[in-house]
This record gives sequence, C-alpha cells and structure tokens, in this order.
Amino acid sequence: MSALPEPLPDPGASVLSMGKEPGRAAADRMLGQELRALREARGLTLRQVAPVIRGSVSKISRLERGESPPKRRDVLDLARHYGANADDMWMIERLLELGRTSEWYEQFSDVTPDFLKRLIQMEGDAEEICVYENLVVPGILQTTAYARCMVEAAMPSAHPDEIARVVELRRQRQLRLMEGSLPRVTVLLEEGILYRRYGEHEVMREQLDHLLEACGVAKVNIRVLMMSRAYSATPPYPIMHLKFGDPEQSELAYVEHISSATYVTRPRALDDYRNALTKLRQAAESMDDSRALIEAAKGRFA
Repeated sequence: MSALPEPLPDPGASVLSMGKEPGRAAADRMLGQELRALREARGLTLRQVAPVIRGSVSKISRLERGESPPKRRDVLDLARHYGANADDMWMIERLLELGRTSEWYEQFSDVTPDFLKRLIQMEGDAEEICVYENLVVPGILQTTAYARCMVEAAMPSAHPDEIARVVELRRQRQLRLMEGSLPRVTVLLEEGILYRRYGEHEVMREQLDHLLEACGVAKVNIRVLMMSRAYSATPPYPIMHLKFGDPEQSELAYVEHISSATYVTRPRALDDYRNALTKLRQAAESMDDSRALIEAAKGRFA
C-alpha cells in the first residue's frame, strides 16, 4: 500500500491560524484581525491607510480591534488597497456575512472559541464533509453522554454549568447539521477509537449504537481504519475537509489544536491534505466491514 504524503504542510507557510478568544462580536474581531494582518504584511501604518476609507487613524484602529461595526465598503476598499488575494477576499466576505447574521450558536458565545464558531458557520454551508479522527468519535457523531465525558476530561476544572453548556452546544451543532440539508459526510475512524472508553460501559454502548444508526443514513459513510493494517505516515491529528458550492472558494481543510485551529485554503497545501484523506479512504475498510467492526467493539462493552 502506498504511503501518505509526508510531511503534511507547515501551517505557517500557507494557512490562516485562529487562536482561542472568547466573548462578543466574534466575527467583527476576526475581521479586524484579518485587516490588521494584511496591513502589516504591506508595511503600512494606520495613518497611511486612513485616507483609503476617508476616515481617521482612530477609526481604522477601532475597526481592527472589532470595536465598531464594519461598513462593507470600508472593509473591501481596505482589502483591495492591501492587495488581498482571492483566498483573503473570500474569507473577508464570509466574515462580513457572519457579522450581519445572528447565528444560533451565538447563545453559547461564552463557551465557544472563535475558531470553532467559524467552523460551525462553514459546516452549515458545506456540500461535502470528510473527517479523519485518530483519538475520539468526531463531534458531529457524538452522543450527549459521550460528549459530556469528553468535555469533563478536557475541562477538569470547569464549573458543571459551563460543562453543560459546552455539551449542549455540541448537541445543537449535530442537530442543526442533521436537520438541515445534510451534506455528504465521510467519517474515517481509527479502530482504537471504538475501544477507547469514555465513561461507563453503557456510555460506550450508546455511542457505538449511534454510530451503527449513522451507518444507515444515506449521506453518511463511516469507514474504520484497522490497527493491524500496515499503512504508514497517517496524520497525527484530526483533519476535516469541507467542500462548498461556491466556485470562487470550493474547499478548505480544518486542523484543530488544543486552543486554536488552522484553516487551510491555499491550493498547494490543500492538495496535501486532500491526498492524505484519499489515501486514508483507500486504506479503510468497506462500509459493511466497518459496520461489522463497530458491532464487534460494541460486544466488548456488554
């Protein structure tokens, strides 16, 4: 079996990285960060660019800090002045759109980092999603009980109310995705996930039952990667690949870290992630064999 591309791209070379930042007006802050990064990349000062939007230094400063509502004309004039490329302009357009709408997940702003809000927005726009997971069941397929165990393990010092809100966010995220026009979803799971216990046996039985139910959904394709197979260079972290109907920006890859996430949009880097996922699909068991593996794992938690 052929090896996966190695190494995967250096995130700093071709991606946009989003750090964890709680609080209000997430889209406006992210938009301001985008504009500031573009300005600084051109070596321009606030005073030099203020005339572009017929404004003052303080107006530019407030815009970059996300402290004033952005005007579409101002934002686009600045982006063009900075020489933003097609990827940058697509991202700016989406952040402008997000800032104009009141999304359902804003009610969870206090427990949702900005990089995750951005992913949830894009999941709703995607026509196809492919997820590779090496440690846990991906969030879009987690049961409530399994999600609670995951959140408690990841946030050991959190107040029970905070944990409950994070779990509810995950539940709402899954419901919204499934109740809407469901995209085609391919989930590639390392076999060890089926045996790695979170919570009591009944939690795992319920989670594995949920995976088996998902196997019967027309647009959901769950494939298991067996631990005994001799394939090499698998990614050491989860990857999500999303395809959109927008011809200007048809896809992106998402790689989540402990307190941040990386969004890959540049073609060369996307090729590497796309090829990695293609190799994983080729290495994975068939849908029927994957279902049998999930059934077998469920028997271990009887």
